[in-house]
Order: sequence, then structure tokens, then C-alpha cells
Amino acid sequence: MQLKLTKRTVDGILAIGCSGRIVFGDESSLLREDVKKAIADGHKRIVLNLGEVNYIDSGGLGTLVALHTTAHIAGATIKLANLTKRVGDLLQVTKLLTVFEVHSSEYEALEAFRQVA
Repeated sequence: MQLKLTKRTVDGILAIGCSGRIVFGDESSLLREDVKKAIADGHKRIVLNLGEVNYIDSGGLGTLVALHTTAHIAGATIKLANLTKRVGDLLQVTKLLTVFEVHSSEYEALEAFRQVA
């Protein structure tokens, strides 16, 4: 299944819902370009809702790490939310859970941003 992104802004926080696969190629390029554009447009708080992502390959993991780095350099923050068991296990095995701030739901990620503000 191709990656589909849905975007909405809640209290100045950009929430991007991801559905499908984040894999090397068009899918990871789509995610990378959308998030980079959002950061360039001034979004400093971004939540990636991965609840409907059924597969991530090494290229997709690389994209997530690159976006985390890009955001950090730009003074922005990306939080991950609503991980499926499969994606959560993958992030745990690759030790990327120590890199990202992960929340069990999009609502909790949004609340974490609101509490800091």
C-alpha cells in the first residue's frame, strides 16, 4: 500500500497521519519532502501519527532519523505517536526508541507539546 499523508494543525502543532508503508523510494521521499516543507514553512512542533503504518524498511528508518536531525537543526521537534506493535518492536530492536519521543496516542503527543508551551 502506498504511503498516504493527512495533515492538520491543532493549536499550532502540525499532526501528520501516515497510512501505508514507509519504504525506500517514493514513500520515504514523500514523507521527507512534506516534513521538510513544513519545517521550512515555520512549523516547529510536529507529530507523526504512525498508527496506520504497517511496514517500515531500512530506508524508511533512515528517513525518520534524517527528519529528526533536520528538525533538531532547525529548532523544531518531531514526536512519534500511536505506533503499531510491529513498528514499535522495530524501533526498539534498532534502539531508535532512545532517539525519538514516542507517545501512545496522537492526543498524548499533542498534550506533551501543549504542556511545554
